[in-house]
Amino acid sequence: MALRLRDVTEEELLARLVPLLRGHDARVLLGPGDDTAWLTAGDGRYLATTDTMVRGHDWLDAWSTGEDVGHKTVAQNCADIAAMGGVPTGLLVTLAADPETQVSWCEGLARGIGTAARAAGTCAVGGDLSGADAGTVMVSVTAFGSMEGRRPVLRSGARAGDVVAVAGTLGRSAAGWALLRDERAAAAPDLVQAHLRPTPPLRQGPLAARRGAHSMIDLSDGLVRDAGRIGRASGVALDLSTDLLREDVAALVPALGEESARECVLTGGEEHSLLATFEEQASVPDGWRVIGHVRACDGSRPGVLVDGRPRSGGGWDHFDASR
Repeated sequence: MALRLRDVTEEELLARLVPLLRGHDARVLLGPGDDTAWLTAGDGRYLATTDTMVRGHDWLDAWSTGEDVGHKTVAQNCADIAAMGGVPTGLLVTLAADPETQVSWCEGLARGIGTAARAAGTCAVGGDLSGADAGTVMVSVTAFGSMEGRRPVLRSGARAGDVVAVAGTLGRSAAGWALLRDERAAAAPDLVQAHLRPTPPLRQGPLAARRGAHSMIDLSDGLVRDAGRIGRASGVALDLSTDLLREDVAALVPALGEESARECVLTGGEEHSLLATFEEQASVPDGWRVIGHVRACDGSRPGVLVDGRPRSGGGWDHFDASR
């Protein structure tokens, strides 16, 4: 019979989970075990971000294991740190769960968090456990990061004449989600994996900052939606070229068809790649590719264009009832 949370004490559960979360980060002076963690803050300044995942809204048990959820929540938090040009320096983890939740699921969650955190060069430093109502499981991670003495790269720095570049993939997570939704996961297991366990190009964020990126954002909610956020914050228009996105679309066509592949690339969420603007093509680092340019608004509204035409919407919205 499967062991459930109601069958163990909080101390017994922590004894199972904490070893799975541990990792080494020289910036962590004291990890789990006391009332708080103790971290170094470098030059005295640090980044902080948080994301929450809720069962039935952000994942389905029919698709995702606890380990998948652990990987994804670390990926989305560390991608936010990378999008500022920073490196992660520690994670706080909160789990609120129905007492009927299996202990093995929680162990998988901790294993996924620990593995993904170590791959990102950091570790979990503490957190909290709580019971929850029947059927509810919620995981929240707060990530801290360092700019290593640099200033953060903001959304508001794009300038007319900049090139728009991306590091990482486009549309693969959304394609995987569509295949799972349509019960066609076997058609492209690699795309399904990209949705269940995204792998953001975390080291490209600090590299872009060192190369003078004017603006940057994590593509969590879709290329069009997030490019529009840079445009509005900067008072400019990011003009994306479908010709420069042709290979991204072509990679998804065998599994989805042309139209769906194009929409996944333009509007698919949860990719966690990085989008940035640079002064010129020569400034774009290895590992990035140009997909458009920045234009002055000339009286039109700031935001995003696709092949010169205004585009909006699409992507992930937590309050979209259709999902």
